[in-house]
Amino acid sequence: MPEPLDAALTEVRDLLLDPALTRAVAAGRRRKHRPAVVRAELRPVTLKAGTRLQIATSDGVRPYTRNVAPGPEAAAAVDELLAEPFGNWHVETADATLQLRVTKSGEAQVHRAATARPAAKPGGNDRAKEYLLDPGDPIFAEIGGSAAKRRQVDAFLRALAATLPDDLTGPLRVVDLGCGNAYLTFAAYRYLASRGLDVELVGVDVREDQRRRNTELAQRLGWADKVSFVAGTIAEAVVDPSPDLVLALHACDTATDEALARAVRWQARWVLAAPCCHHDLAKQLRAAPAPAPYELLTRQGILRERFADVLTDALRAGLLRAHGYRTEVVEFVDSQHTPRNLLIRARRTGVVDPRHADYRELVDQWQVTPRLEALLAADEQPAGRS
Repeated sequence: MPEPLDAALTEVRDLLLDPALTRAVAAGRRRKHRPAVVRAELRPVTLKAGTRLQIATSDGVRPYTRNVAPGPEAAAAVDELLAEPFGNWHVETADATLQLRVTKSGEAQVHRAATARPAAKPGGNDRAKEYLLDPGDPIFAEIGGSAAKRRQVDAFLRALAATLPDDLTGPLRVVDLGCGNAYLTFAAYRYLASRGLDVELVGVDVREDQRRRNTELAQRLGWADKVSFVAGTIAEAVVDPSPDLVLALHACDTATDEALARAVRWQARWVLAAPCCHHDLAKQLRAAPAPAPYELLTRQGILRERFADVLTDALRAGLLRAHGYRTEVVEFVDSQHTPRNLLIRARRTGVVDPRHADYRELVDQWQVTPRLEALLAADEQPAGRS
């Protein structure tokens, strides 16, 4: 039930000044109001001078960070932030989590919970669910926070975490090809930045209206200096400099091939691609007789479509291995959430798979020409960073 806003903000203040504070984020805006900054994040830090409260804010263009001493200085800084008309507060301490959302009528909707702690289930070694991105993170107020979306975000972030080395440091250039409404794009940035990485992320989508929408959202989140969007095709959009990490999540049919081809040309260090539909090879399979004794695999339309899915992604993985990528095809989210739940995960090693003859034999036997092979063959010079 709604609560008086003043009382809720007083409770937030007590938690922000509690020595047990671990992290707090303020974002969004109240109806007919606009804060002086679009986002604020608070966390305790230990410096040579002692413990300080670090306050990082952004005006949508550039970030600003300051460290304030406990006591009157921290209290004054917290009071200044609480006076801003933020629409959402998310506060975590060692013992409690509080989420506050200001309603259109100016009241507070507050959710309080004990801070989740890993716990063994009776009779087993399983631990309680831990999300890589807290389900109460204010980002979900912007991108949508349904349970299904949070699970898909978490599954994707776990695949991303498994792809990147734990000791990764330094700047990280990321491009999301075919980003659509970009909710996974923003989640990826949030997670990578939380690991302390200096991330610059570019989202590419063919629709200009999506570019405008996503750009406005980046501004509201205070990330416009780090997250940008361009309108253009996956094959031709200008991305400069070349990325270290390429994402292509649910790009339809041969758009996934275009994304993989660009990643190879860029010599991107890591690639994560979740293919969507697979019409191209399915069409080719319909046009040519199946080699003996596999006619039963393609006689029925539904079986032919599913076989085309498997064949397409197997050939994509083979081509990536032939271009110096260690490649896996894994399930990254349960099929009950989306039937398009396979993920091609690749890491550039520069070592060419010696079993490329297997790829050629499979292609010749089925009389198909994978789109990715055609795209890579069209390059007249060796793949390089462009």
